[in-house]
Amino acid sequence: MKQIELLAPARDAEVGIEAVNHGADAVYIGAPLFSARAAAGVSVPDIERLATYAHRYNARTIVALNTLLNDEELPRAGQMIRQLWEAGADALIVQDLGLLRLDLPPIPLHASTQMDTRTPEKAQLLESLGFRRIVVARELSLGQIREISSRVQTELECFVHGALCVSVSGQCYMSAWLNGRSANRGTCAQSCRLPMDLYDAEGHPIVRQRHLLSLRDMNRSQYLKELIEAGVTSLKIEGRLKDITYVKNVTAYYRQLLDRILAGQDDWEPVSDGSCTYTFEPNPAASFNRGFTDYYLKGNKETKSEAKAEPVWNFLTPKSMGEKLGRIVRVMRDSFELETKAGIHNGDGLMALAGSEPNALDNSLIGFRLNRWDPQRRQIFPLGGTQITRQLRPGMEVWRNRDHAFDLLLSRRSAERKIPVDLRFEVTDNELRLTLTDPHGVEAAASFCSETPFEPARHPQGDNYRRQLTKLGDSLFSARSFSLQAEVERFVPGSVLNSLRRQAAENLETAREKHRSLKKESPVLQRKLPVSAKDILPTDFRANVLNGKAREVCEELGIADVAPAFETDNGAGLNAVTAGQTPVMVTRHCLRYALGECPNFPKPNVSKSAFPHGILATPWTLKIEDKKFLLKFGCKNDCMSEIFIIFAPK
Repeated sequence: MKQIELLAPARDAEVGIEAVNHGADAVYIGAPLFSARAAAGVSVPDIERLATYAHRYNARTIVALNTLLNDEELPRAGQMIRQLWEAGADALIVQDLGLLRLDLPPIPLHASTQMDTRTPEKAQLLESLGFRRIVVARELSLGQIREISSRVQTELECFVHGALCVSVSGQCYMSAWLNGRSANRGTCAQSCRLPMDLYDAEGHPIVRQRHLLSLRDMNRSQYLKELIEAGVTSLKIEGRLKDITYVKNVTAYYRQLLDRILAGQDDWEPVSDGSCTYTFEPNPAASFNRGFTDYYLKGNKETKSEAKAEPVWNFLTPKSMGEKLGRIVRVMRDSFELETKAGIHNGDGLMALAGSEPNALDNSLIGFRLNRWDPQRRQIFPLGGTQITRQLRPGMEVWRNRDHAFDLLLSRRSAERKIPVDLRFEVTDNELRLTLTDPHGVEAAASFCSETPFEPARHPQGDNYRRQLTKLGDSLFSARSFSLQAEVERFVPGSVLNSLRRQAAENLETAREKHRSLKKESPVLQRKLPVSAKDILPTDFRANVLNGKAREVCEELGIADVAPAFETDNGAGLNAVTAGQTPVMVTRHCLRYALGECPNFPKPNVSKSAFPHGILATPWTLKIEDKKFLLKFGCKNDCMSEIFIIFAPK
């Protein structure tokens, strides 16, 4: 039986618990130190609290410890890993190869997306080093994922939703070069989300102050079955910095989709137990998003003339777009009429898109709060009145980036997760026995023995027994079936039945925990003969070797002359970048294609009114703050682009 995991993010234990309540099979959360989201570190006691809660449903807690470590940090990381293992963590997401040389407890290691697994050869290398799971690169197509799966036995994890890094993960040094905040050390400044200028080779401005490297958010919800068929077993939602309403909504949305898929497959099942009910209708568009893209999952379909894919980029804003409501029909003095079928609420956050077309470079956003909504006239009165309406025109798109009523609903208890059990109730003259059995066949019972026989019942008691005993209340369980074995009809006080039910539920939870502990996986770091890393790992600073232990692993893999990581104190990586010979970023997002200047696919994707120079001379230069980057386009390499640093002119 193939087990499929829905993996949800958590910035703290409370969010993680709600992720479990809303259907997550596993939750990933930041370690106290050395997480790729340094702002989302969580204490060991809180991780233990989350793990204890998740294990009740056989759900997993996976801890992210996925930054590069220096030599001084390795011993501290080793101690922390042992504490996390003792606290109940089920696996670690890691990037630094040096951890393989530590004396670790038998905790499964997952190769982070920061390890840049884009090829079957890289996946085989990581498998040979003992990694239980590999998080494949976001940029891969279904065919590429399928090829990796055919070459390894280890589990594959794939992102299906959330924010996208424009760079190949683990290979971006832009933030580190601009301001010393390294993505590989957990402190990325997200420089790629800033507004920037673009110039052609002759110095002509192509675009000014647009978010040219800011991507839409991933949404692969329509491809879950294809991903599983391609070999993915863990479907991952991004968002360890997202708030609790985001995690509730998006987790519930994917849980419902996945349950429908699993229901139609005899050989697929969820990792964890229980089914969820919700007080709301999940809608990912109602949570933070920059617009959605499947991000090349079907290949570069944007470049196919028959494709109608949304672009991967959002030049307009790095902030949330939310969901599109409709278009403005008419503008009045202090209100406007909106053509929409959506439910709208006072207090919603709205914005109008001011531009000739959705992808136009001259677009701007007009944001405002909804003060009053007249559903009969479809009339919106914005907070600010005429200050807002004078900027609006008929035909403008209106988006909602904050749904007040939806957020209010999610701020309360919004889900319940229950594990179905079978109940068997046995009644004799003076003894009662209630047995509960879970879907895995784990069972537990509670008994009650009376000193004197129970009184004969005047009326049949079967319905009363069923009604009282199947009220499993605040326990983990819900009744799937009820069977009765009674020699004679006996009257049993309600207090006795209630006590019996509570005790049986407690006993079953204890039995399930014992069963889970017996199944706890044995040591997994049983490494094979390592695959040679020659031609697989880079030998310059992009190998991300920051400590001596990682260097030892590289030497074992046949790379004796690997350069120090960019973050090394000696500045070797910085010197290599500033010399203009090594890319500071590698990305599939091609600005030349996005601006309609690709020589192979010249179909324009944006309004070109902003740059009337015709075919623009290359190379292009990208200016971010006071730094300049030279763009090199690698069209022969599956449209991967490389951004090289150059010096800004004095």
